Amino acid sequence: MKITVLAIGKTDDNRLFSLNEEYGKRLHHYVPFEFQIIPDLKKAKNLTETQQKQAEGVEILKQLNSSDTLILLDEKGRSFSSVGFSEFLQKKMNSGLKNLVFVIGGPYGFSEEIYKRANGKISLSTMTFSHQMVRLFFVEQLYRAFTILKNEPYHHH
Repeated sequence: MKITVLAIGKTDDNRLFSLNEEYGKRLHHYVPFEFQIIPDLKKAKNLTETQQKQAEGVEILKQLNSSDTLILLDEKGRSFSSVGFSEFLQKKMNSGLKNLVFVIGGPYGFSEEIYKRANGKISLSTMTFSHQMVRLFFVEQLYRAFTILKNEPYHHH
């Protein structure tokens, strides 16, 4: 199974970008992994929230294959402990999925089209984080999940 994380907009902070890259490299030891950036919309300031979500939704859909399993990072999604998330990933791997795609949306969330296409939603926290921080937190949790599945000591540090 391959895991892809799609995110809207590039990371402005080089420190966050470097940490994200580091966890991405570590993940490669366990699973084919790709982090893809969907560029920020041009002239987004001229769009309403709904128009921006729809335009971002079109760009997200362009990145997907019909066979991809799409999971949205969404505040209304299911919450997991780190161990619970590792079990969720194990079930996905056991089911024979080819590509599991997680999407971190833009500032206003997702369009209705994306919600309809999604196969599930997960929430990292009931707290709100910047979408820059969410990237790092999520990729770190993916890495942690695989160390849990492999019974490696990282999880307890």
